[in-house]
Parts: sequence; structure tokens; C-alpha cells
Amino acid sequence: MRLTISEFARVVGLAPSALRFYDDCGLLPPAFVDAANGYRYYDRSQEPRARLLRDLREIDLPLPEVRIALDADPADVADLVRSHLRTLEAKSTATRAAAERLLTQLLSHQTVATLGGPELASAIRQVAPTAARRTASPAGSHSGDRPSPGGGSVPAGGLGESGLEVVLSCVLIEFSPDEITFVATDRYRLSVRTVRPTEFDGAAARVLVQAEELAAVGRWVAAGDVVRVEVDSGLRLVRGDESRELAVVDAEYPAYQQILDGLTPPVCRVVVDRVGLLDVLVGRDVVAFDIDSESLRIGDEVKLDAIGSGSVRVGFTASLLAAALEASVGPDVLLEICEPARPVVVRSADQGTFTTLVMPVRLDG
Repeated sequence: MRLTISEFARVVGLAPSALRFYDDCGLLPPAFVDAANGYRYYDRSQEPRARLLRDLREIDLPLPEVRIALDADPADVADLVRSHLRTLEAKSTATRAAAERLLTQLLSHQTVATLGGPELASAIRQVAPTAARRTASPAGSHSGDRPSPGGGSVPAGGLGESGLEVVLSCVLIEFSPDEITFVATDRYRLSVRTVRPTEFDGAAARVLVQAEELAAVGRWVAAGDVVRVEVDSGLRLVRGDESRELAVVDAEYPAYQQILDGLTPPVCRVVVDRVGLLDVLVGRDVVAFDIDSESLRIGDEVKLDAIGSGSVRVGFTASLLAAALEASVGPDVLLEICEPARPVVVRSADQGTFTTLVMPVRLDG
């Protein structure tokens, strides 16, 4: 019996959005997709695989290991889980020490989040380079001034151009008990990465910090198993007995969530070799791709194998697309194209918590 994605989600305990993502990653494709409307349908026989996928992700098993576990023998899956539990226990020892320090701050009004050092460093590495550097516009005539659903501009809350330049040179960090979100844009790209805190105390908060200052502490952060992030009048990063202070910029950030909420379903979705695509971009200015479900081509000059659906002709400033690809992880990258004049979503199957939007350019003819 076929189940709709909502029905199947309720049966197996996964959100419909998670099922769509696991379909995009190739981990749990639907049994049937209606060609007329794109609706996904699942079969009862897929329930055991879906529940195993749910349970493995609930213990935060990394996606590459989940991919192996889904098709492995039960004994091999058990070995993977035991190894992962040992890693979690080692991390728990470090977070307990951080929790003791947090208990001494109960009377303060700080927002305090504890994050894994390597994961925090990864978020900084992926998002900070997207912030503006007050340089001239990249080559090419862009479809819009900034990434936006309609090719228009990011809402700036009434900021003047000079004030907006300061804001866009920053990274927005949003704190909540469930996740810490890092956001940056330079008018032509938008990068968003979420990190789950291991501990959280205080109220939800959002701060702006200069991207260059944040990037400068990336290596220092990566050297710590855990890093405590404290927000009061500034932003303080604490690693063991050492700390780093970052100034906070007092300004409103563009309403980036409107951009994400305004994205329409893609007309073309393809997975392509990330490094191969990067190599194609070297030495180019503006590049035009003809993309279909089997290949990504630049005229008769270059052809890369692809897997996906739909077809489209779209152009990019090579340096902007290359920057998005360099910030991604894993061997493959997923491109989701709504139409040639709207932001293109660049995602990695190996890290669903990081998303980049890249504005295309107009192509003559």
C-alpha cells in the first residue's frame, strides 16, 4: 500500500522535510513519484529502513556512517553504534566540566552555549568568507542586487548604504536552546549553517560580529574539544583557561529568513562532482551551464556527469560559485535551480546543516 509523505512521516517518526532531504541524499528515495505533480509516495516495506535511519540520526551518527549502516549486517551496525557511543562518552566528560563552569554563572544574565570546537570552527570556515569585504562588485551582470526570492534586494531595515556595508561585513549569530545559527551575505551569496549546542543557558539572543574577527579565531577554536560561547555586552569564546573577546556590532541584520522562506520548488535538481566542477571554474569569469538530468555542460568544451531531474541553462560568476563549492564538504554537491533569475541553492549531501545561495548572472541570448 502506498503512503503519502505525510502519512509515512507519521508512521516512521520522521518529519516530511527530513524525508525530502534523505531522498535528495539518496538514502531513502520514495517508492513512487507522481510525474504530474512531483508528490512522493512510500511503501510499507520501506518502514524498517526509515526507522533505522531515524534511530541512527537520533544518536547523531554522521551521515557517511549512516549511509554504510543502512545496508550493513546487524552485527556491523552494532559495531558502528558502539564506536559512536565511545566518542559521545568522551565528549560527555568534556561537557560535564563545561557545565560545572556554567553553574557558577546562574545569577548572571548571560546567554551561554557550549559547542564542539571542531564543529564551531567548521561553521566559521563555511560562513565567514561569504560576508562582504566592501570591494567592487564581481564581474558579470547579476540578476538581482542581493540574493532574494524575486531577484530584488535583501530587506535592510532602512539602513543607508554605508551602514548596510558595515552590517554585511558581519556574521549574524542567533542563539537558541536547540541550535546556533550562523548567517552571512555579501549581496550575491547567502550562507547559513546551524550547529546544535551541547549545553545552553540563558535567553535566546542574536549578535553581529565582524566576519574578519570571527575568522581570525577559527584555528584557535578548532583546537578545543569544546568551546563556551558567552553573550552579554560582547561575545566571549572560552576554551579551557583561555578566552577570546569579539566586539558586537549594534545594528539590524537583513531579514534573511524571508529569502529562505520565499524559495520556490526547483525546476532542476542535479548532483555533480564537487571537485570536478571547481576545476572547470578555474580561470573563468562568467560561465554558462546547460544542465539536464545526466550532465552539466559548457557548450562543447566541458561535460561533467550529473544525476538529477529537470533541465535549465544558467550562468554564474565563476568566483562566486567556486567560493560556495569550496565551503561545501564531501565529494558531491547538489544544485537546486528554481529559475535562471533566482538564487541557486548549493548543498552538500554530507552536511545538511549548511546551505549556500548563489545569485546567477544574466546570459545574452
